[in-house]
Amino acid sequence: MRIERVKVVGGGLAGCEAAWQLAERGIMVTLVEQKPLARTPAQVTDDLCELVCSNSFRGAALSNAVGLMKEELRRGGSLVISCADETQVPAGGALAVDRERFSAAITARIGAHKNIVIEHGIVDEIPDGPVILATGPLTGDRLAASLARAVGAEHLAYYDAISPVIAADSIDWERVFRASRYDKGEDDAYVNCPLDRAAYEAFVRDVLAAKKVDPRAFEETRYFEGCLPIEVMAERGPETLRYGPMKGVGLTDPKTGRWPYACVQLRQEDVAATAYNVVGFQTRMTFGEQARVFRSIPGLERAEFLRFGSVHRNTFVNSPRLLTQALELKARPGVFLAGQIAGVEGYLESAACGFVCALMLAQRAVDGPFDPPPNTTALGALVRHLWTVRKDFQPSNVTWSMVPPIEGLSKKLSKAEKYEQHYARRALDELAPWLERNAPRPRDR
Repeated sequence: MRIERVKVVGGGLAGCEAAWQLAERGIMVTLVEQKPLARTPAQVTDDLCELVCSNSFRGAALSNAVGLMKEELRRGGSLVISCADETQVPAGGALAVDRERFSAAITARIGAHKNIVIEHGIVDEIPDGPVILATGPLTGDRLAASLARAVGAEHLAYYDAISPVIAADSIDWERVFRASRYDKGEDDAYVNCPLDRAAYEAFVRDVLAAKKVDPRAFEETRYFEGCLPIEVMAERGPETLRYGPMKGVGLTDPKTGRWPYACVQLRQEDVAATAYNVVGFQTRMTFGEQARVFRSIPGLERAEFLRFGSVHRNTFVNSPRLLTQALELKARPGVFLAGQIAGVEGYLESAACGFVCALMLAQRAVDGPFDPPPNTTALGALVRHLWTVRKDFQPSNVTWSMVPPIEGLSKKLSKAEKYEQHYARRALDELAPWLERNAPRPRDR
């Protein structure tokens, strides 16, 4: 079936990446974005690809799966990675961006592409195909209901939580220190707020006692394990936060020469370093309680909150049962899903899902064979997560556990050597011919 035009619904990471890849291959794209006519509770600007949670795309090293995925996307001509590289801010071994500059860069690139038309409107019903639904975790109620009717099964919902952001000039710099864990990356990438045992235990008590924003009576709260609110972690035991976002290991306090009992880390939000987000501090505490509790952290006694933490819904389908391997709805041929609505978790994974969905759709556009990325790659591993039937399907970040093992490797290898020198090398070697087969051709542009 020849395809000349595709509608993409949603101007987030998955939608913009998908639109760009299709357009680069000569396919006309109508990108439908609801802003400025409507916004989700988490959005504040009219730009595309607004980052509403963290400003980090996580680790950049090839020794971790998400770092490998960045390099795979970079080699594939990813719009998201290109703009992230252009707008990055210091973040140790991670790739973090200036939110506003990143979104502005995406918006400018998409708006200037001759094969993309941006249409502003609210989509309440699944459009006729070919269409990619990339409406993200906050898919509107009416469109979600339309999707539920189409698949014949109730879609699932759980909640992600957003970390607070603090003004840099409200931090007490005499009480904090700059360091990356185990001195990896830039020395000043993170600002660290050390807590002794008494301060940590008092903080945990305050978190547990704080007033929370309750979900509505008809909503089932299901959190993603990799993005739990701090109060949920604290409820699991008094030491849980110390082994999670408040771990002090690998951070030497220059005032004591020792690792702190616990530590809260702040990560730079923008190029000018005027704001910092509280790493891993997703929360559903009320705004007033957040101000009170977080100001008990050493160095944050006079913190000015540029954004409080909040909770937002994440809507996704049971992809292994509802989607084909091309990410097409079995119940509605011609309708494809990409990003978090398809069951991936995280900024980078959403962009990657849009990237792969677009390339597989482009294969169909020229009557080519179905050609998914190799399963040894991070891209291939991620989409195969969406194919694998399991008892309780849950969204996931990309991990090495999704990649087929390499037998016979020396047990003396460190994890970094094992993954960077063998797994990542294998992935990039096997990805190259796939990218070549699926690359834009001169006639497409």
